[in-house]
Amino acid sequence: MEFIKKHFAILIISLAVMGTGLILGKSYLSKGKPDPKIKVIGKGEETFDSDLIVWNASFSRNDFDLKLAYATLNQDLNMLKLYLKSKGVSDKDIIIEAANIEKQYSNEVDADGKIISTTFNGYSITQNVKVQSKNVNLIERVSREVSELINAGIELDSKAPEYYYTKMADLKLKMIEKATTDARKRAEKIAENGGGSLGNLHQADMGVFQITAENSSEDYEWGGSFNTSARRKTAHITIRLEYDVN
Repeated sequence: MEFIKKHFAILIISLAVMGTGLILGKSYLSKGKPDPKIKVIGKGEETFDSDLIVWNASFSRNDFDLKLAYATLNQDLNMLKLYLKSKGVSDKDIIIEAANIEKQYSNEVDADGKIISTTFNGYSITQNVKVQSKNVNLIERVSREVSELINAGIELDSKAPEYYYTKMADLKLKMIEKATTDARKRAEKIAENGGGSLGNLHQADMGVFQITAENSSEDYEWGGSFNTSARRKTAHITIRLEYDVN
C-alpha cells in the first residue's frame, strides 16, 4: 500500500502511455483499410406522348400609310380566326400577340460603298398568332393545311409545331423511383457476388433529366435536354447511390 502511494503518479503516467499505445496501434492496423463501399448508377427511362401542342404563325402587311397597313392586317387576322374556328379550333386556344411595326428603308451607295441617300419604303407590320391546345391531333392537322389561306391572299409564315407534356412533375417522380430501384438491385447483386450484404445507404446523387425524341440519336446536354420537336418522347434520368457493405 505504501508502495502505491509513493509511486501513484508514475503508475498513472504508465497506464496513460499504455492506453495511448493501444489506440495508436489499432489506428495503424486499420490505416488504409476504409469501410468497404459500393457505388452504382441506376437508370430510369419512360416513353410518353405529348399532351400539349403549341403552333406559332405570323403574317405581314406593308404600306406607306400606317393606318391602311393596320386595317389590312386586321382583315387578315379576322380571316385567319374564322378559318381556325371553321376547322374546330376553340377561341380560348387562339392567342393574338402584339403586332410589330418596322419602318422600311433602302439605301443608295456609291462606288466605294458609302451611303449617299436613304429612301423610306413604308411600314411593315407583322402579326404573330399562337395556338396552344391539348387537342394535339386537331392542331397538328390544321398546321399542315394552312396553305389553304394562300388562296385568300394571306401569306402565312407557319412554324413547325412544338410539343410539351403537362404532367412532367409526376413523370419525374416515377423516373426517380425507377432509377433508384435499378441502382439498388445492381448494388445488391454486386454485394452478393462479393460474399457480403448491402448495408446502409451512404450517399445519393441525381443526374440531369433528359428528354429526347423516341428512338433518336440526340446527344445529352450538360444542363439537360428538352426536345420540343417530337410528339413522342423518351425521358431519361440516372441516380448514383453509394452503399456500405456488411
